[in-house]
Amino acid sequence: MLLHQSTWQEVEAYLENSRGIIIPIGSTEQHGPNGLLGTDALCPEIIAHEASKASDLLVAPTFNVGIAQHHLAFTGTITLRPSTMLAALLDWIDSLVRHGFDRIYFLNGHGGNVPTIQAAIAESYSDWSLSGEPCPYRLASRNWWELPGMAQVCREVFPIADGSHATASEVAVTYYGYPDSVKSVDMSPKVAPEGNFADAADYRATFPDGRIGSDPSQATPEKGEIITLAARDALISEATRFFQSND
Repeated sequence: MLLHQSTWQEVEAYLENSRGIIIPIGSTEQHGPNGLLGTDALCPEIIAHEASKASDLLVAPTFNVGIAQHHLAFTGTITLRPSTMLAALLDWIDSLVRHGFDRIYFLNGHGGNVPTIQAAIAESYSDWSLSGEPCPYRLASRNWWELPGMAQVCREVFPIADGSHATASEVAVTYYGYPDSVKSVDMSPKVAPEGNFADAADYRATFPDGRIGSDPSQATPEKGEIITLAARDALISEATRFFQSND
């Protein structure tokens, strides 16, 4: 069930049986020569939508712009300041809690979002702690590639040069979701270097085509299907346990 494709009456009916919702959250940033700018938002969205089709889980609209200042030297990247993202996340949480949701699960697709998501969770809980009242809801977040079993699946599909940005795994997931968007690009070098960076200018100078440690030319829709469906099953299992928990 997708929130955007439901009526308010259907959401009210859903809340009679479950008070949990999944929010895919990602970024709009460069992903190398053959990766889509929406990769980090599309991956959790594709996985969550597959989970919704295979279960009774409710999926919110995707929070699709995140913390991507370090990618701004590449055309098309859009970023939020951490303070902006924090404020928006708190508004999303407060809106859903007002309607009766008490289990909110963020499925994240961008490592750069993690500190701000965790800050939003801490900020949301702190309001209750400071007031002296028990918080009536629980918040959770998970990077999709850290779902149970996913590290092994990705290693099996891409044993060499999956990398750490513009990875073969994430590009493959988007190709599964959007097969008409497959790009055929020669990588030079074949495997991008590893390393660190500071700001946007330093990133562009150190990694000229945007990749870090990866060879995403390996990505295919078929390989993406393997990864996506494994993530779907892991998400259904984990989110269902969280939604039914009393902790």
